[in-house]
Amino acid sequence: MGIWTDTFIAPATPALLPAEEFERFVVDLGRERLVRTPWAVFAGKLCVNAGLGWASVLGRARFEPPAVGTELVSEDGVPDGGPGGEPPPWGVSVERAVLLARGEILADVVPALRTAPFGQQDIAVAFDCLDFSNPAVLDHYWYKDERTVLACFALAAPQHRPLEANTGGRSGGPTHPVQTCVVNTFKLGEGTPCPAIEAVAARHFGTDLVTGETWG
Repeated sequence: MGIWTDTFIAPATPALLPAEEFERFVVDLGRERLVRTPWAVFAGKLCVNAGLGWASVLGRARFEPPAVGTELVSEDGVPDGGPGGEPPPWGVSVERAVLLARGEILADVVPALRTAPFGQQDIAVAFDCLDFSNPAVLDHYWYKDERTVLACFALAAPQHRPLEANTGGRSGGPTHPVQTCVVNTFKLGEGTPCPAIEAVAARHFGTDLVTGETWG
């Protein structure tokens, strides 16, 4: 049993990392055996609150792999917080993004990112799942689950993530603005971000971090 949870880690002050630092962060997640390839790079209009499991275009691209160059559009076209609607993550997330590249070799993500419109559009790098061959990951999440997508976001402008929210409940509560952040999903495990992932984030984001989670 269990419910799906998305946790995020972001700097306390929203900022867009320099492109080269963002590249190093993404590569370090792989080198530290926190994520497994394949990876995929996206650019366009992304919603940092879209559920990574299946609701987001990133999640759908993981489970229904499209061809590189495909434009991915959220299935529901109601604008964020539209008439009578709730803002994400309680309501609809509107996304429209292109799958720029996909690959199995970690080092290939760097040239792929250098073709992305960094700072002009929302950029995300999604890894298919966490790497459960790393004891630090397995101990935190209890068992191997290949559905655990992780995504690194470099957003063109800050977006707000709830610090703690049940997506099936009433909207509202404290939020935190994020521009560079990392999000991963899981079903069972400790209800906090994985310390090993947080350590890599601190190396690149700085030690003043904010974390949060949404579930439902």
